[in-house]
Amino acid sequence: MELTYAELSSPGPARENNEDFVGYWQPQTLDEKRDRGTVVALADGVGGMDKGEVASRLAVETALQTFQQASAGQSPQQLLTQMFNAANLAVYDKGMEDHGKSRMATTLAAVVLRNNEIAVGNVGDSRVYLVRKAQIRQLSTDHTYTGMQQKFGLISEQDAKTSENRSVLTRSVGIELMIRLDVETITVFKGDRLVLCSDGLYAHVADSEIADIVSCYSPAQACRRLVALSEQRGTDDNLSIQVVQVNEVEKVALYRGVPMYQEAADPTPQYELRPGQTLDKRFQIIETVSRSGMATIFKATDLQTKGTVAVKVPHMQFESDAGFYSRFQREEDIGRKLNHPSILKFIPIKEDERSRPYIVTEYLLGNTLSYLLNNICPMPEKDALKLACLMCEALSYMHEQGVIHRDLKPQNVMICHDGTIRIMDFGIAKAREGRRITFTGFTPAVGTPDYMAPEQVKGKRGDERTDIYSLGAMLYEMAVGTPPYECENENLFVVMNARVTGDPVAPRKRNPKLTPGTEEIILHAMEREPGKRYQTATAMQAELNDPSSVQLTGRCDRLQVPTQWRRSWKKMLGIGLGITVPVLILILLVTLILHRGPSH
Repeated sequence: MELTYAELSSPGPARENNEDFVGYWQPQTLDEKRDRGTVVALADGVGGMDKGEVASRLAVETALQTFQQASAGQSPQQLLTQMFNAANLAVYDKGMEDHGKSRMATTLAAVVLRNNEIAVGNVGDSRVYLVRKAQIRQLSTDHTYTGMQQKFGLISEQDAKTSENRSVLTRSVGIELMIRLDVETITVFKGDRLVLCSDGLYAHVADSEIADIVSCYSPAQACRRLVALSEQRGTDDNLSIQVVQVNEVEKVALYRGVPMYQEAADPTPQYELRPGQTLDKRFQIIETVSRSGMATIFKATDLQTKGTVAVKVPHMQFESDAGFYSRFQREEDIGRKLNHPSILKFIPIKEDERSRPYIVTEYLLGNTLSYLLNNICPMPEKDALKLACLMCEALSYMHEQGVIHRDLKPQNVMICHDGTIRIMDFGIAKAREGRRITFTGFTPAVGTPDYMAPEQVKGKRGDERTDIYSLGAMLYEMAVGTPPYECENENLFVVMNARVTGDPVAPRKRNPKLTPGTEEIILHAMEREPGKRYQTATAMQAELNDPSSVQLTGRCDRLQVPTQWRRSWKKMLGIGLGITVPVLILILLVTLILHRGPSH
């Protein structure tokens, strides 16, 4: 691939310090261009934290260095994963040097160009565009709160550009030890142009203007004109742009489909999968998405459909456990039974085509609700109601199919980049029909108690109203900013006991901005007695759609403070035992001595 490259990075007219940084590297030899490719990267330091200019420079330089030093034979996707992981760790470690007092963060966008394809990686809100025949397409996804609002139709694109939340990132480099990366791969043609830019530029220049200028001028001229246009319109941010023009594309049929350098799949079952391997000659593993104590989730390419999927594989030590295997099967059985746009889609795989247990689902781009709440909490009320309404719609369908989730929590709800949601993880779900499982050593109290219904704490299996309670607890956190039973310095059992013996603090006491209708909905869903809750998700959804029409019943005035008798009883028992046992031992010793009498 023959390229023309230009860049321009400026502090802008209103700032002295430039917290943006850009980088580009291309090999000198043809063989290395074919094997490794070219890399372009741009970072925008987060100004609300320390040393944004240090973070952006460190991220770009680390990413480029990782790309240059990576072993041969890796796919562009694998290279991007290594680059972003290395950059994230470098920025994170740098920010932790002074005991975490100087935390740093940055956005990072990078493109690997090889043969006739490009792979785009992105974390944050720096953008990557493709301009083809004067038409522009954004290849990256904005990891911002306003980006999520746009996808759900809550605000317009113009409102997003002026919103006070425009700079609030839902994902960045260096803020956490682990990073979630979005990767997009497309084929390019002669004459295509790539544009990487920071938000200081695209916030003041329309996409159509970027397309017109990049199409009409050389890369260097386009950079200068776009920066000048942003300055004229009063930008108060740093400005950075990179333009790559594709002059020639080598026809490489050998590289299409499965890369030429890919190793042949091992015919024996792969029990410890890793990126680069192929599972059952069908699922080519691209990267590890997450790893829990019981299973690993991989991003993979389905070689039959050429689509991207997620593959959940249990750890080898659990495959021989009958209880775990039965639960794993039931999760897939329930998932395949459900077909709703807001529920994770399971992809059927024939049993005789598997060499080991695993589940295949659609691959989702986005963040969990839990991740979002770590960055935006409380959420704007209308946003919280919108998300709860979407979840209600999915629950209504699920319950009609005879399925109760029983583990609804923010970690199990994905907010997708396309403006949809997915309810996930049916590991402990209950179906009206299907295999029944005995959970050896399992108790409903295991795990976080923040969203569990009182009947679950008591050890009951629960019904549809159990899910409604959990949704009410999630809406409480979204709208208020804290879980309903957040107890500082308290243990798991005290928090669980609270929901059995009392009610949460009234939502409007913690967030006075909430409307009375929303407070009534939350408390109605979180009634301790299932018979007093919404009896169906459909009934709750109807009120979520129009909270102003909700009949106020004074639930907020009848709330009871949780009692602590169980904790006090345990504490007194511990004190009593601590005193009684030593006294009994002493009496026993004295009795033995007296019984033996003097020796002769």
